[in-house]
Amino acid sequence: MIPANHSVAAYTGSGLVPWLDEVARLRIEVFREWPYLYDGYADAERRYLRTYVDVADALLVICRDDTGVVGASTALPLRAETADITAPFRAAGIDLSRVLYCGESVLDAHHRGQGIGVRFFEERERHARRLAGVDTLAFCAVQRDAADPRRPTSYQPLDAFWRRRGFVPRPDLRTTLSWRELGESAESPKPMMFWLKSLETRA
Repeated sequence: MIPANHSVAAYTGSGLVPWLDEVARLRIEVFREWPYLYDGYADAERRYLRTYVDVADALLVICRDDTGVVGASTALPLRAETADITAPFRAAGIDLSRVLYCGESVLDAHHRGQGIGVRFFEERERHARRLAGVDTLAFCAVQRDAADPRRPTSYQPLDAFWRRRGFVPRPDLRTTLSWRELGESAESPKPMMFWLKSLETRA
């Protein structure tokens, strides 16, 4: 159950604009953590997030408490994504128009474990079910070596959480995405694997 002093709301189109700076801040903050180790900066984040304003049927879900924005989640039709994301689906013969791609869920560390992450997935699934012809949800996650010395001893992979939401890993659908991680002077490619959920399957 989400705490009573938290609210969750979904936005599309120009309704996303007032939230872009806050989502950029959260992405930089949360993705600095393992396993992404993302060394991001605000200008690049704003350019990336602008896509969600410009693409029809894109979605932004915002969670707020008394202090402001504490979490955000995004989705957009897969056909509007970059070639790095769409190429594995094209190669596998999957119709891009049938897939809603879940871009990210970012949540301040102090607000985890309270049902907000579940709500983010529910809102994106609800959005997908409103879109004609969409019958699949997808996202991708970075693949890291479990023996990497940078991995915190307290780290708990999210695989079990994603499985409970009805997603299954697809080792046959892989790509690489590039970003500058902490300690790097330039971007480098990172291996990614996709997870899919059929909308015939309910969490």
